[in-house]
Amino acid sequence: MEETREETRGQEPVVVGLLLAAGGGRRLGGRPKALLEHRGRPLVEHAVRVLREGGCAVVHVVLGAAAGAVRERASLPGCVLVDNPEWERGMGSSLRAGLESLAGSGADAAVVSLVDQPGIGAEAVARVVGAYRSRDALAAAAYDGKRGHPVLFGADRWAEVGASAEGDRGARAYLREHEAVITLVECGDVAEPYDIDTAADLARLE
Repeated sequence: MEETREETRGQEPVVVGLLLAAGGGRRLGGRPKALLEHRGRPLVEHAVRVLREGGCAVVHVVLGAAAGAVRERASLPGCVLVDNPEWERGMGSSLRAGLESLAGSGADAAVVSLVDQPGIGAEAVARVVGAYRSRDALAAAAYDGKRGHPVLFGADRWAEVGASAEGDRGARAYLREHEAVITLVECGDVAEPYDIDTAADLARLE
């Protein structure tokens, strides 16, 4: 059986978390999503904890709307905080900023998650992390067979993913073009991929 690169190096792959938390909550009356309250604390703290418990020792957090307030109110020790001054241009700009912050980190892959999906917990993250095989890995959580978040990008794909990220589409175009090689990891039994987008969705937060 062919050895993987990690087996040859004799060490575990380094998979980092990349949390996109820059959204301004336009449909929430301009309430930054990172600061929405969940279990008595800012939602961004919950999202970081999920990534860590899922196997990402290091988490890069992309901030945008009310970045200063997030830094003041949220406890994010050990995280790499990345400011995206172009956050209003959409998720694509945050994904680019986050991937650029990983340059030189030595990581083998990044698991990208969204701050406004509290129904996706550590078990789903761990399953996606477990799909890593090489630095050109491409994997995503699936819900009843439909691709969703989190998504794992091997380091060899970061430059292409960042170059393709535009507007609110994020990596959607890239993933669509590479659909045939994505490893789908079913997570529908352990997670719910809903978004907190509108005032009605706030009822899902505890």
